Amino acid sequence: MQDLRKLINKDKLPKHVAVIMDGNGRWAKSRGEERTFGHRNAINAVRNVINACNEIHIPYLTLYTFSSENWNRPKDEVDTLMSLLSETLLLEAEEIFTKGLRMHVVGDISQLPDLVRDQLINVIELTKDNKNGNLILALNYGSQKEILKAVKEISQDVKEGKIDVDDIDEKIFQDHLYTKYFPEVDLMIRTSGEVRISNFLLWQIAYAELQFLDVLWPDFTKDTFFQCIIDYQNKERRYGKTSEQLIP
Repeated sequence: MQDLRKLINKDKLPKHVAVIMDGNGRWAKSRGEERTFGHRNAINAVRNVINACNEIHIPYLTLYTFSSENWNRPKDEVDTLMSLLSETLLLEAEEIFTKGLRMHVVGDISQLPDLVRDQLINVIELTKDNKNGNLILALNYGSQKEILKAVKEISQDVKEGKIDVDDIDEKIFQDHLYTKYFPEVDLMIRTSGEVRISNFLLWQIAYAELQFLDVLWPDFTKDTFFQCIIDYQNKERRYGKTSEQLIP
């Protein structure tokens, strides 16, 4: 089998990859199981994408772990997701630390169960000095709420005279987002064949390359990720310019 890593240009790697991990329920149903079975079997796919990023030194990886809309799912499924998150944090904390990854969270974690929130804070504290890469979990995250939060905070600053309306620009807006410490997304991947963004990093993916895969998330492998990187590198990223303008 061909080693796809050898086809990757290390000089053209994306700095920030974001992943919508979709398809757990369909994967389980195709096997005659409940949706929760799919969530439990998705952990290997999470390890695969983290390890793949680590192997080729992509510095920022954001995983859409639990959206603000996911609370609307059946209670037993939500409970399973929270339980799995707790178990995974407990089991993977040492591995994350050993790999030299620093963990971050974007979203409103105040609504998460106390145990999960405390575990998140512990892993964030444990890994705060790591330098090999950044693992960002989007938890209780919704981009529209994030944007509204930024608008309210900026409006309050204007009201208090801290900034002038005419001073508001992209930089000021970005500084009020959860992701203010991270670069904008270069590549966004969604599994399961669905072609939509699902309220994920709407501001941050303005110029990202978008890849929608037919693979269901539990079947996601390191080679799936490496192929995504190869496809990304074959794209011409123009940022509003023409192809001719990019020629040195």
